[in-house]
Amino acid sequence: MPRVTELRLFAVDLPFKVTVRHAAAARTTSESLFLRARLDDGTEGWGECLPRVYVSGEGRDQAFALLRETVLPALVGRSFRSLGDAVSFLEKCDGKAPPEWVRPETPQTSAWCSVDLALLDAFGRAAGEPVRPGPAAGPAPPDALRRYRYSGVVSAGHGWRYAVSLLKVRAFRFPHVKLKVEHDGSLPAARTARRLLGRRVDLRVDANMAWDAEQALEVIGQLQAVGIRSFEQPVASGDLDGLARLVRESSAGIVVDEGLTDRDSLQRFIARRACTGANVRISKCGGLVAAHARCREALDAGLMLQVGCQVGESSLLSAAHLTLLQALAPLTPGVRYAEGCFGRHLLREDPAAPLVQFRYGGRPPRRPPGAGLGVQVDLAALQRHTVDQASVT
Repeated sequence: MPRVTELRLFAVDLPFKVTVRHAAAARTTSESLFLRARLDDGTEGWGECLPRVYVSGEGRDQAFALLRETVLPALVGRSFRSLGDAVSFLEKCDGKAPPEWVRPETPQTSAWCSVDLALLDAFGRAAGEPVRPGPAAGPAPPDALRRYRYSGVVSAGHGWRYAVSLLKVRAFRFPHVKLKVEHDGSLPAARTARRLLGRRVDLRVDANMAWDAEQALEVIGQLQAVGIRSFEQPVASGDLDGLARLVRESSAGIVVDEGLTDRDSLQRFIARRACTGANVRISKCGGLVAAHARCREALDAGLMLQVGCQVGESSLLSAAHLTLLQALAPLTPGVRYAEGCFGRHLLREDPAAPLVQFRYGGRPPRRPPGAGLGVQVDLAALQRHTVDQASVT
């Protein structure tokens, strides 16, 4: 029975080719955590997460400390009979550490994502099986990913740099484009985008909590005139009254992102009718197994589903992203928007191989073949950008 014998944690700053700006942050590196799990038979598996305080309540230092001091010491020595046994454990955890390890109210879903992926990858490799997010996922049809198209994402901005970004997106022929906007200037930014991208592009907005409800209603009305119908996190994640008001008083799609991390948070949004759509991201939702559960719950509630990413994911998390999309492909109505697999479109160096990134027209890459998540992490490349590390045995 394979057993976890060593866990090695890396705090990593993968540099970006450009600065990514929106209302909640400006970022030039990934600010990631990578986790290597080694089994007693020598098999290794890797996990990755990107903690964000404004998303799941976890800064990287906090997540690093929680893993090093509490979670990883409890995980060392655990054994699982099979990949299915590991998946069953993760399903029971549902995106968080067991409550006897960490109090459930402690922010931890991003940190747990690294554990989820490292266990899936390690025990998948030990069994010689590709990862699936759970028995309920079932086998995906071989052409499942062909139905998806990835969205282009444009950082908040103005002037000629903003116009150049839009023209690059246009040249790549994305069918869907998401505009990051700030507190002010969203209408001229949207008008510029519509003029440069044309009427056929499905254009939507991510405000990253830029407005209060009153401001949001005014801006939504203005932007609908430009043909924008979907608005992601227009107000603070905890303002359920404001979100519910936007759903009632506008005809726009209101998508929640920040604050949607676990089952309870999703159910609050649903119960309060505080959204019409949900953005599920593996890193913020506790890993692949829990993200799959949140996607199914969102679809069951009649929400529009977007499967997103954290800015700066490597090809390791992108491989997990493709695994999730494959599992959701048979469901109706399924995923409306997919964001991720940026690879070296954004990163100066990606430490995972093969490179997993979208292609011309937003077409998805192929899921890497082989056991586990199908990618290998180059330790030397990772350590070039490592700012802290810890080993637990």
